[in-house]
Amino acid sequence: MNTTPSAPARRAELLAAGAATVTVVLWASAFVSIRSAGGAYSPGALALGRLLAGALTLGVICLLRREGLPPRSAWRGIAISGVLWFGFYMVALNWGEQQVDAGTAALVVNIGPILIALLGARLLKDAMPPRLLAGMAVSFAGAVTVGLSMSGEGGSSVLGVALCLLAAVGYAGGVVAQKPALGRASALQVTTFGCLVGAVICLPFAGQLVHEAADAPASATLNMVYLGVFPTALAFTTWAYALARTTASRMGATTYAVPALVVLMSWLTLGEVPGLLTLAGGALCLAGVAVSRSRTPKPAAPGAVPEPRAGKAAGPSA
Repeated sequence: MNTTPSAPARRAELLAAGAATVTVVLWASAFVSIRSAGGAYSPGALALGRLLAGALTLGVICLLRREGLPPRSAWRGIAISGVLWFGFYMVALNWGEQQVDAGTAALVVNIGPILIALLGARLLKDAMPPRLLAGMAVSFAGAVTVGLSMSGEGGSSVLGVALCLLAAVGYAGGVVAQKPALGRASALQVTTFGCLVGAVICLPFAGQLVHEAADAPASATLNMVYLGVFPTALAFTTWAYALARTTASRMGATTYAVPALVVLMSWLTLGEVPGLLTLAGGALCLAGVAVSRSRTPKPAAPGAVPEPRAGKAAGPSA
């Protein structure tokens, strides 16, 4: 029996892996932009501005592609993910990062993939292969290392840690709710209307956004727009595309590459030279992602004839 994936299946797998890569790179860049925009915008205003920019971008793309409304069966997952992930998560994370240092925030939020794996196994019946569990353990150890190495000297507030923990819960719940919706609607539809739901949830911050935008420097506003167009509109769409083609647990484990990329981007763009402990933690994060996304080779069926290599003639058929 030939267990080699067909060409279309292999192409679909590569496209999903590429979409996941785009997502983690853009989400890593978001941490740098949030740091810049967060000095001029409050947590709710920044979340609303980001979501409005994302919803406008996605809306234009939907019109150009003539995407209609999602089917009624997809709306429950879209609404839940919009409230928990696009709305609640962004506000809680922005607020939490104002209360604790970046290292502590990254450390607490990185329990999200573990919660996704647990919820996915319980609610979506996702498989939990040993390689996935081992990879997540290695990546989490790397995230802990990065978080501890980047933590400042000041004490972390209980409120800040609680907010980051709530953000992780919202993130995990939103991902698990989004997965079934992707079986009924396109990735673009799920992302667009989830972003729109999140923007509606954040409308109470509209007054703050208008007031703060009048005094904010252009660089902060541009960073907010960047957050909406790229880490939100583009990255959430590529995430949904990849999530529709794999399990929630495996996609959650992929995001452990984000801390390593944040370290690299901070080094290149902000001149923050990482220490050896930070580099070691980043390497562990990437190694864990590689392990979690690898597949165990399927054993050949008893009596199966190995497939001939290209360039050599096949043996006689029966």
